[in-house]
Amino acid sequence: MSKKNKSWKQKLEDSRDLPKVVSITGNMRKKWGEGTVVIPTPIEVNEIMKKIPLGKLITTDQIRKKLAEKHHASIGCPLTTGIFIWISANAANEAALEGKTEITPYWRTLKTGGIVNEKYTGGVSYQKQLLEREDHIVIQKRKKYAVKDYESKLVL
Repeated sequence: MSKKNKSWKQKLEDSRDLPKVVSITGNMRKKWGEGTVVIPTPIEVNEIMKKIPLGKLITTDQIRKKLAEKHHASIGCPLTTGIFIWISANAANEAALEGKTEITPYWRTLKTGGIVNEKYTGGVSYQKQLLEREDHIVIQKRKKYAVKDYESKLVL
């Protein structure tokens, strides 16, 4: 019997036993220091991304900080937050392909340093197009692409 793959929307809505705040232990201490880390739900990450208005941007670091504050943790988990940003982007793209117009504006979520996320559906060229449509200037930084002066457009 073959198991049907979950849609991106189903993955987005699958909270499992999350959110969870755990102590930072072992090897994680070397990277993250002392304290606690929140492992958020995919939908929490999506809710933050959904609220980014036209003309504004947010970085993965800002999302992690918002999650940490919400859950009174030292940090937001870099690994799961990144995965959930990717799931959110794919769920939004899936919804757009179904003809929905009210989707999470995932292209407004940038990596550290204002870098365009090459893992989003359509790759960098598609993200560049979506960002430029909103009057952002995308420039090449070595092998990556970034939004010029992104700091002035961040949601604080």
